[in-house]
Amino acid sequence: MMVGIVGLGSYVPEQVVTNADLEKILDTTDGWIKSRSGITERRFARKDQATSDLAQIAAERALEDAHLSPNDIDLIIVGTNSPDMLYPATACLLQEMIGARNAAAFDLQAGCPGWVYAVTAGTQFIQSGMYKNVLVVGAEVITRMMDNTDRGTYVLFGDGAGATVLSTVEHGGFLSFELFADGSLAQYLTLPAGGSRKPFSKEVLKERSYFTKMDGQAVFRFSVREISRISKKVLDKANVPLESVDWFVPHQANLRIIQSGAQELGIPMEKVVVTIDKYGNSSAASIPIALDKIYTEGKLKNGDKVLMVSFGAGMTSGAIIMEWSR
Repeated sequence: MMVGIVGLGSYVPEQVVTNADLEKILDTTDGWIKSRSGITERRFARKDQATSDLAQIAAERALEDAHLSPNDIDLIIVGTNSPDMLYPATACLLQEMIGARNAAAFDLQAGCPGWVYAVTAGTQFIQSGMYKNVLVVGAEVITRMMDNTDRGTYVLFGDGAGATVLSTVEHGGFLSFELFADGSLAQYLTLPAGGSRKPFSKEVLKERSYFTKMDGQAVFRFSVREISRISKKVLDKANVPLESVDWFVPHQANLRIIQSGAQELGIPMEKVVVTIDKYGNSSAASIPIALDKIYTEGKLKNGDKVLMVSFGAGMTSGAIIMEWSR
């Protein structure tokens, strides 16, 4: 049974935050940010917007693109690291917001590869025959998890959402998946407080451990290594040669990581989709947002081979190779 994307949509908040804006509140400069990340601006959600609000807009656009009603959806999976709250699941909130009365719903938290993991899971539900149409959303208001006094993290991230409707297709679709995790490296990227290990307290407030902590150099090394390794593995599994890849859609974490990974794989930059300069790192939302960009621009053609790779907290990574078919 062939499964693919039959609907695609995305949304980024209207508020643009430039490097010049961040110069006013942090010990940083436009040149420093661009040289280390490739980012010139990013989007921040409004104060009255949460992750489910961004997910709703992206999901409704994807449903419209798929020519399906909310009642046609059997399952909703939201890949996110910044849920509205620990529980209930953001997917349950989204179900109510879009009126998908027939859908089961759950969140999937797997770091920045959350959307890749969620698409992999959603495909299995369809291939097993359990469900027909699955809505998978990568959505983040990840900037709320960042410390606005830490230039090492605060300048990197932006908010957004990308949604995909999965269903059976006659041709192409997903050719192979690959997922990976190495929990021995978990300390490289964490949000220490707020869970059962370290509940909220005066100490947490004082040490600001309710914000993200990251070892940037360690994350960089892992990410560059994983782009090459997991890409080759997923392509080998699908028996697709590298030279057949038409579009490379990597997680938008850092322009230097993207460039290094593409160089290691031998993929020319004209085949690489880059959005980090305008949107920053939108975590689990970055790949579906980037995919929607080339789709709405009319660049994706039937038969195109699309390689999507992500990496993030866990440390985790995930890759998908698909043949575009609409």
